[in-house]
Amino acid sequence: MKNKIELYLDLIRWNRPAGWLLLLWPTLSALWIASNGFPGWHLLVVFVLGTILMRSAGCCLNDVADRDFDKHVKRTANRPVTSGALSSKEALVLGAVLALLAFGLVLTTNRATILLSFAALAVAVIYPYAKRFFAMPQAVLGIAFSFGIPMAFCAVQGSVPTLAWILLFGNLFWVLAYDTEYAMVDRDDDLKIGMKTSAITMGRYDVTIVAACYIFYLIIWSVASNFVNYSAIYFIALFLAILQVIWHIWLIRNREREACFKAFRLNHWLGFTVFVGIALSLTVKQ
Repeated sequence: MKNKIELYLDLIRWNRPAGWLLLLWPTLSALWIASNGFPGWHLLVVFVLGTILMRSAGCCLNDVADRDFDKHVKRTANRPVTSGALSSKEALVLGAVLALLAFGLVLTTNRATILLSFAALAVAVIYPYAKRFFAMPQAVLGIAFSFGIPMAFCAVQGSVPTLAWILLFGNLFWVLAYDTEYAMVDRDDDLKIGMKTSAITMGRYDVTIVAACYIFYLIIWSVASNFVNYSAIYFIALFLAILQVIWHIWLIRNREREACFKAFRLNHWLGFTVFVGIALSLTVKQ
């Protein structure tokens, strides 16, 4: 029997960092762009720790909201709240503590960023319930997982420029792509329990639409380069990202459960590639 600490670590997916890495790379990319280079240690620590804390808090809320659905899904049936190893109250208390710690970090920034954090929290709270009513809940997740972009710009510049919203819009397509791959893993179970997901909504066009979402993401982030004036390093990184997209589409082409899950888990490398391209490009330019 696992002890409480192990159960809490399972609850926040401590041994599966792909989730918070998917949040981290676009946030750090925005932080570097907004700062035109290294943003300084203070903001770097705030956004790295804040990302980890808020993703962990989101896992707590998500597992409580989905506890009656998760028991019918192979991949999630043994989660601590679903299995009864942790109570909903214990999960919510942990989630609240983690969210408060993240808010404490935000308080060290500026007033505009603090106000924006409430909007980010609202979207994060809405997402677990969107799966019951919205045919494309991954779009809501896309907003939640992209909100670090305007917050990063706001923390650096005191306001959110047009470029931040363009990057958020582009990042939304990336989230749609990788979370649809994730939803493809559970499609059979989700159909049985009546859960709404993009994989179900897209039907037989899922692979094609996922490929299109990847393309839109990379095109929009490429167009955004007109605002930033990157060096050639950034475009080399985008080329490497395209190669990864091709690999992902190859993996999911037959809609096999394990292959789709592998494609999802590999996405953080795509985000990392784009971030490294941005960081190195801005460093060279300086």
